[in-house]
Amino acid sequence: MFFKNKVVWITGASSGIGEALTYEFAKQGAKLIISSNQQQELEKVKQECEKLGSECFIQFLDIAEIDKMQSITEKLINRFNKIDVLVNNAGISQRSLVIETPIDVDRKVMEIDYFGTIALTKIVLPYMVKNGGGYIAATSSISGKFGFPLRSAYSAAKHAIHGFFETLRAEVYDHNIKVLIAFPGRIKTNISLHAITKDGTAHGKMDDGLNAGISVEKCAKQYVNAIRKDKKEVLIGAKELLMVYIHKFLPKLFYKLARKINPT
Repeated sequence: MFFKNKVVWITGASSGIGEALTYEFAKQGAKLIISSNQQQELEKVKQECEKLGSECFIQFLDIAEIDKMQSITEKLINRFNKIDVLVNNAGISQRSLVIETPIDVDRKVMEIDYFGTIALTKIVLPYMVKNGGGYIAATSSISGKFGFPLRSAYSAAKHAIHGFFETLRAEVYDHNIKVLIAFPGRIKTNISLHAITKDGTAHGKMDDGLNAGISVEKCAKQYVNAIRKDKKEVLIGAKELLMVYIHKFLPKLFYKLARKINPT
């Protein structure tokens, strides 16, 4: 029960990996703050957490509304006195070719996946320093390790996440703050349904690759275990993770495969 009574704030907690992370932390006795921009879904998640015997507080948060984050964080600190673990999981994906994607779509993905994530981290960070330590995790993607068709903005945002949190890790070491970057591969979630297309509308389709991915429960167990073990990075998935190593050690083969693999 490593996380027993620790205050854990999870963004993007209303579905997918975030929801599964919430239940995993609940099983380990954490005090939970769950956030997303889906109020009704958060209520359902809270009910399930309470069945597991965990204290769970809902904090509505649209990760793109950066101007509201300071007051929200202050309210949570006043209630809980601290944030022990911040899991930056909220985000959005993309399904469109570079040539057909207007810059507004790139900006939207970056605002949510990058700027919203680092803004919340910057706001929570001073409280962790004052408290003498903490844990910060960020959900990236294996698309944060390499580019992949139909995901130019998404991949760019996840690459940016990688650079930011690696830098943060080096800077906060002396403050006893640990930083994890998680790189999920194909996880069976609805992320492709909500991915935005060239005109900003939802993709509305379940990718075959994601449909065949590992369960969110298995993903959450590995993710939480990586935080507990103070890992710097964790790759989560199945055989698709081989692409990370092929990209690193056999780049010519990677580029050939990337052109041929069905990106949906």
